[in-house]
Amino acid sequence: MDQYRILLVEDDTEISDMLRNYLATENYEVVCAYDGQEACDVFDKEAFDLVLLDLMIPKLSGMGVMEHIRRESYVPIIILSAKDSESDKTLGLGLGADDYITKPFSVVEVLARIKAALRRTMHYDSVPSESPAVLQAGDIVMNLADYTVMKRGETVDLTAKEFEILKLLMQNPKKVYTKEQIYAQVWNDAWLGDENAVNVHISRLRNKIEEDSRNPRYVLTVWGIGYKFADR
Repeated sequence: MDQYRILLVEDDTEISDMLRNYLATENYEVVCAYDGQEACDVFDKEAFDLVLLDLMIPKLSGMGVMEHIRRESYVPIIILSAKDSESDKTLGLGLGADDYITKPFSVVEVLARIKAALRRTMHYDSVPSESPAVLQAGDIVMNLADYTVMKRGETVDLTAKEFEILKLLMQNPKKVYTKEQIYAQVWNDAWLGDENAVNVHISRLRNKIEEDSRNPRYVLTVWGIGYKFADR
């Protein structure tokens, strides 16, 4: 079995040591960083398959670290945080996190989330594309080869999940997807009835590609069902 490399960003040494030791028994190589600046420096120098990221860390916040990583990489990020409000979860997911685990947690739960995130990554890497390399609708141009999106010739910075949602909808214009279907295909995981993750990503996607997110031209709501991409 391949050994995955995980960057663990956690300033609580007890939690950090516990996770590192447990994940080592599961054949994961864990590199620890104890503040935000150290995390960014290590990430820039080394390659990782996944990041476990605490939000409340010194020097640079977890959100700041995530923004730094997302400027360069789509590596899966799982937030570990004692902040369990909906606003914190929404913000974390909106900035590009793939999952959010609230403290206190069990190491078994963390391992399960890690495996799910890596499984999703492997799924996207292994699925051959039968679609054209470039998708275009109106002012939006999506290049599937280099994972870029342009609007009127200017780059639109999307998170990995936002990109995959837009890709799914653009590849199937006029087809209506329920939130459950979007979650299953983009997250590649079982639907647990939490609509918040899909809603947040749709909202942020609209803010980036629509002229008026409250009156969208591209990503349309089909009330009572889900979403579709307008082929116009």
